[in-house]
Amino acid sequence: MLKIGIIGAGTVGSALAVRLAESGYSVAAVSGGTFASAEKLARTIKGCRACNNNRQVADITDFVFITTPDAVIPQIAAGLQWRKGQSVVHCSGSDSTEVLEPARKMGAQTGAFHPLQSFAGVKQAIANLPGSTIAIEAEEPLSSTLKEMAEKLSCRWIELKAEDKVIYHAAAVIAGNYLVTLVKLADDLWETFGIPREQATQALLPLLKGTLNNIENVGIPQALTGPIARGDTETVKKHIAALQKEAPDALSTYCELGLQTIPIAQAKGKIDEEKAAELRSVLKAGIKRKTTDNHFEKITRS
Repeated sequence: MLKIGIIGAGTVGSALAVRLAESGYSVAAVSGGTFASAEKLARTIKGCRACNNNRQVADITDFVFITTPDAVIPQIAAGLQWRKGQSVVHCSGSDSTEVLEPARKMGAQTGAFHPLQSFAGVKQAIANLPGSTIAIEAEEPLSSTLKEMAEKLSCRWIELKAEDKVIYHAAAVIAGNYLVTLVKLADDLWETFGIPREQATQALLPLLKGTLNNIENVGIPQALTGPIARGDTETVKKHIAALQKEAPDALSTYCELGLQTIPIAQAKGKIDEEKAAELRSVLKAGIKRKTTDNHFEKITRS
C-alpha cells in the first residue's frame, strides 16, 4: 500500500489527510508550519507520524502531497531530496506542475490535485470535500492514480493542461470568492435602511440557496430571474437612481454586472434585441454617471 505524506497541515492538507485515511489510504506522515500543527493533524489519523520537518515526510513516504501556500511550493520542490518512483503532487489551483520541475528532474512523478471547493476552516473543509470536483494535471501512470483517488474521495475529476490552470483558477475566484463580496455589498445596502449586517446575511441566505438550487436543477440561463431577465427597464432605472443617492460606490458594480446579465436574459428568451439595447443604454449611462461624478469630486477637492 502507498505510504502517503502531507507537507502542510493547514486547512486543505488536513481535509485531504483525514478523507484519504477514511477512504482506506495509508497517511503515514505529516509536517506543518509548526510541529504542533503536524501533531494536531497526526492525532486524528491512526498510524500517522508527525514530523519535525518536510525532509522526514519525503524520506519515509512514497506519495507526497504539498498542501502549503502556493508561494512555498517551489522552495519545497527544490529543497528536498526526491527519488525515482516517488510521486510529488501539489494542490495549487493556479500553478501548473512546472513548479515541481526540480522533483521531476530527480526522478519523481509530478502532478497537481486541486479540490474546487471553498475551505473556510478545517471542519468545513472535511465536510465540503466529498462531492467536489478535483482538477488534475499529471502524466500517466500518475494521472490514473489521482483519478482513482478523487473517486474514492467521492469527488468528480477533470483533467487540465498546464496552460489551463490560471484561467481555471480565475473562474473559481469569480464563482466562489466574489460571491462573498457580492453578499457583503448587499449587506452594505441593507445597512442604509437600518438592518444590521448579520440580520441582512440571514435574510439573504434563503435567496442565495434558492438561486443555487435553481442553477443546479434548471441550469443557466433558465435560473436567471429579476428585472433584467424580464426586461424591466424602469426598475433598473430606479435602482440606479437609488444607488447613486445612497451607495454610489456600488453603482458601477451593479451596472457592470447588469451588462453581463443581458446576454443571459436573451438566451433565456425573455427579452428581444430591442429591449436588450434599451437596458444596455440605461446601464452604460449609470456607469458614465458614476465616472462623471468621480471626476467632479476630484476637481472640487483640488
